[in-house]
Amino acid sequence: MKKVPSAFPGLLSANGALLVDARVVEQLADLMHDTAFFIKDASGRYLVVNQSLVERHGLRHKSQMLGRRPCEVCPGDYGRIPTEQDEQVLRTGQPIVERLELFWRKPNVPVWGLTSKLPVRDANGRVTGLIGISKDLSAPVSLDDVSPKVARVLSLLETSCGDPVSPSSLARKAGMTPARFARIVRRIHGISPMQLITKTRITIGSRLLGETDASIAQIALDCGFADHSAFTRAFRAVTGESPTEHRRRSRQG
Repeated sequence: MKKVPSAFPGLLSANGALLVDARVVEQLADLMHDTAFFIKDASGRYLVVNQSLVERHGLRHKSQMLGRRPCEVCPGDYGRIPTEQDEQVLRTGQPIVERLELFWRKPNVPVWGLTSKLPVRDANGRVTGLIGISKDLSAPVSLDDVSPKVARVLSLLETSCGDPVSPSSLARKAGMTPARFARIVRRIHGISPMQLITKTRITIGSRLLGETDASIAQIALDCGFADHSAFTRAFRAVTGESPTEHRRRSRQG
């Protein structure tokens, strides 16, 4: 049988494996200013990082991160949480895909983003590391570009986040199927309707923590959470800190 020539000569090995120098990947990743990029070994230590990731940690040189785990770069939960995520992916081989998180750039600048981490396997299927990105969220589509009914529903979510709400209820108010509504939300915000609900509630909660003296229990209810505990769990899951810690941080200086 005649061998079909590769469409990418010089990029594939004899057995068809993709051959790309990590330095080329790193150079490309350095062009992604709104995305943190990293490759880690089987122990969760950084092997490749892009400049955006370095700057997010308030560092100047990649050498300050290479060979170290997140918990050795960042203090407290900001290092602990990504380290535990890495350990989960390396142990189970299960990826983390588009997990909504609130990142903190130095000095104390909150940025919403989606984190994905995929296991890297050798020829025998063993997990030998992971590769991942954390991409900043943006709104590439203005609300002026969508129907007035959808814009009204999204605006209502921001002003009435304490009311019971779900992706399906938002879709009904917009007069469309949940699937169609989800496509529009993802086009506008880059996330799913459920992630948008969580993002909206946590964003408003973080603002109330910093700008008011209301109790955390009251803020939890105002943001649509059942109680103080539910709010604290959700807040820590996406920000890496408790509401109390966030209030203290936001009022420093």
